[in-house]
Amino acid sequence: MNRLWKPLALALLAGAGAHAAWAADCATEIDGNDAMQYNKSSISVPASCTKFTVTLRHTGKLPKASMGHDWVMTKTADMQAVLADGASAGLDKDYLKPGDTRVLAHTKIIGGGESDSVTFATSLLKSGGPFSYFCSFPGHVALMKGTIALSK
Repeated sequence: MNRLWKPLALALLAGAGAHAAWAADCATEIDGNDAMQYNKSSISVPASCTKFTVTLRHTGKLPKASMGHDWVMTKTADMQAVLADGASAGLDKDYLKPGDTRVLAHTKIIGGGESDSVTFATSLLKSGGPFSYFCSFPGHVALMKGTIALSK
């Protein structure tokens, strides 16, 4: 049955036109490495998406205790305060203050070879921006940060 439906589904999707919201458009991957770098400095979220998924992959080899990375999204204005409050939370709490409502979405801290994903409602990006993402591991934000926004 799957063989019959797949070509039909692809044909229907192809006919939907450029305005169709493709599932792949509502997700992205971002890599963090042992040199404390993300491979993207900005993420554009299609306005047609109601939810968006970010998958963080740690392409390095070092463990999370020494070179862990996460992906945290906040309003840009809240970023420094979230980092300051999270620093004392420790690795076991992903360097984020438990229950911090300024954190809009985040992955867990991962080490080399690991990955984690987070899905959030894009309605979060519709008011009160601009928004940023960053790594909350102490000191990493100097190099590991970027902007995230809805595209028009």
